[in-house]
Amino acid sequence: MNFSRLTVMATVTLVVTLYSTLVNAGDFPVTIDHKFGSLTLQEPPKRVVSIGYSDQDDILALGVQPIAVRDWFGDKPFATWPWASDELGDAKPLVLGRDALDFEAIAALNPDLIVGISSGMTQEDYNKLSKIAPTLPQSGDYVEWGMPWQERTRSIGLALGKFEQANKIVDRIESRIEREAQSHTNFTGKSAAVAFYYSGQPGVYATHDLRSQLLQQLGFVIPPQYDELAGESFYASFSEEKLDLLNVDALLWLSASDALTDVDALPLRKHMPFYKEGREVFLGELVGGAFSFMSPLSLEYLLDNLLPELELAIDGDPKTVVPSSRSSY
Repeated sequence: MNFSRLTVMATVTLVVTLYSTLVNAGDFPVTIDHKFGSLTLQEPPKRVVSIGYSDQDDILALGVQPIAVRDWFGDKPFATWPWASDELGDAKPLVLGRDALDFEAIAALNPDLIVGISSGMTQEDYNKLSKIAPTLPQSGDYVEWGMPWQERTRSIGLALGKFEQANKIVDRIESRIEREAQSHTNFTGKSAAVAFYYSGQPGVYATHDLRSQLLQQLGFVIPPQYDELAGESFYASFSEEKLDLLNVDALLWLSASDALTDVDALPLRKHMPFYKEGREVFLGELVGGAFSFMSPLSLEYLLDNLLPELELAIDGDPKTVVPSSRSSY
């Protein structure tokens, strides 16, 4: 599947119509379908546990402070990144580990809603969690980790009794993305890729991935071979000998830190046109984190910091220095 900007927008329109129908039927009780069935809430939850790796941002954006959140990466206080710190305020949620779920710790919190859209929970996990409290996994309409952020926000908003607020937040951010696409017409039709280097192999994200979908909304084209390589997954890894797969107009390297040294382990990289012509953008800890969270709170920060670098990467002038790339040369 190769998502164009129109396809992404059509999907969002369908989601708005679906959730509007649900909300018009009455605020509570609400029933939300998901990949393992459905959940029904009789009243707005008060004790919300977030086990998704990024769901806490959506919950916080809607004015609710979860009693527990799940750590992902970055070792931030209370697993909360700078763009969400104001919304967290003085709250001190329990931080759950990034690996196996601690079902006993979750049960001890006596939650009335467990949100795990971005958790990657299994059927077995769901069976255990749903015995503790109503549990919200991702929709079954997408590959694992592929539920659009717009639908994630609206689904969480519906569960919290804040759908109208969620819809306004999504509309505001969508409007900005559309404005940015219209004001950066030089992005239109240019090829782009979000790449990584992990466990000794380079890789790239397919159009199932939310980061790639955002680039498409901005006008970029994701090479279709990435979807062919990824199959039903949202990413694909490959050998260094195939590094020319990343020879696009704008190559975004995703890194979990500001070191930006991982890709220097690729000897062939410095022979590639994307390197010689200065088309690389390095997403350090904060920008990379914002890109990975893809939340109502992180997207504004991401757009502010990413777009100027993309402009420099695609200007066609090898002499132009993309600031984030300096430490890698």
